[in-house]
Amino acid sequence: MPERRPVPRMGVLVSCVTLQICFGTVYAWSFFQTMLVRQLGWTFIETALAFSLAIFSLGVAAAWAGTALPRLGPRKLALTGSIMFCAGYVIASLALATEQMLLFYVGYGVIGGAGIGLGYVTPVATVAKWFPDRKGLATGTVVMGFGIGALLLSKLLAPVLVVYSEGDLPTVFLGLGIVFAAILIPASLLLSNPAHEPAASGAAAANAHEVDNADAPTREFLMSSEFACMWVVFFCNIAAGISVISFQSSLLQDVWGLADPFLEPETLAAYGATLIAVSSVCNGVGRLFWGLLSDRLGRVRVFRILLGSQLVVFGVLMTEQNPWVFSALVCYVLLCFGGGFATMPSFIVEVFGNRRMSSIYGAILTAWAAAGITGPMYVGYLKDQYPDRAVTYCFLIGVVMLGVGYVFTYLLNDDRILLRRPTVEGTLRYFNIPPPRA
Repeated sequence: MPERRPVPRMGVLVSCVTLQICFGTVYAWSFFQTMLVRQLGWTFIETALAFSLAIFSLGVAAAWAGTALPRLGPRKLALTGSIMFCAGYVIASLALATEQMLLFYVGYGVIGGAGIGLGYVTPVATVAKWFPDRKGLATGTVVMGFGIGALLLSKLLAPVLVVYSEGDLPTVFLGLGIVFAAILIPASLLLSNPAHEPAASGAAAANAHEVDNADAPTREFLMSSEFACMWVVFFCNIAAGISVISFQSSLLQDVWGLADPFLEPETLAAYGATLIAVSSVCNGVGRLFWGLLSDRLGRVRVFRILLGSQLVVFGVLMTEQNPWVFSALVCYVLLCFGGGFATMPSFIVEVFGNRRMSSIYGAILTAWAAAGITGPMYVGYLKDQYPDRAVTYCFLIGVVMLGVGYVFTYLLNDDRILLRRPTVEGTLRYFNIPPPRA
């Protein structure tokens, strides 16, 4: 039986981007949120819980996938995640048809979200191995796909299915499950690790540190102050951004309704869908832009720019009533939100080494899980309890979170962590000195 021909690394890159685009459609959640509130009578906090469960399950599953990836390989994890993601939509369709909210939470939130988690961490870790010489560019390109996924759903798939089904949400969710299965399963089968990982520039120094840390258990890295600070910074950037993502359509409709109270609900909904599409492009472009910029400026400096600039933007958004300015600032928030996801994988490789990239990256994605619960839930609560002041309160809390994250960036640096005392052999290798003969 002939051996299976290896997939070129550009083919692997295209497959990884395709997976991420489909999984990234979760960020178009606010497209369905107002429809669920109006058609089923659910409250905003009830609909927000479905999205929060999806993001929470995503983060938890990604943490497990990071540790399982070296053992199971990218193909198995990506295929499993794809099947679970599509099954989540099918179960959600059944739940909507029978109006069972709990089943919807299980299908869309838990099963679908966990599928995204298994599928998300796999392409990012895999492409980092194929492109060690361009980590920021490669991981930025892959996670860019996740960012623009909302554009695919909000402006193409969902509107077509809504028109075809005449607004029947169960049919829409079932159709999405079938379409994604046809795309994700073939793409998952193309994933693989390189037979021989290419050497990155400056590898000699990095390899010396890798050897010195070889006997250190991963648990020690996860208990380090470096990991804790990175987790907090990542959480703050995600929580602020995801609070906007989960309600951007609804928040814009509130702002535009104040500016022009005579607009029809259908027109407001169309404006909200357009914002989802445009901001998703910013989310995707931000992942590529900030990933490239972090290769030049360093990861810590980029995180300081991301958090510091958003502090100003959130402060303006608290009182901004012009819907056009509001939309532009939301797009910038999404630009920075995506930038955090592009910068973090390369940051982890530099600080902890390529050997533990998948396990530590998976663990740090628990910050995504925590932010997925925190951000959407407090915005949903504010919209239910304080509908007239929800916009102001939402961005005020965001200012506080961004401020905390900005302070913690000053506890970080780009240096490789070294948990073990350097060995004589490692030191000699570092300075390219041949070891003495026995």
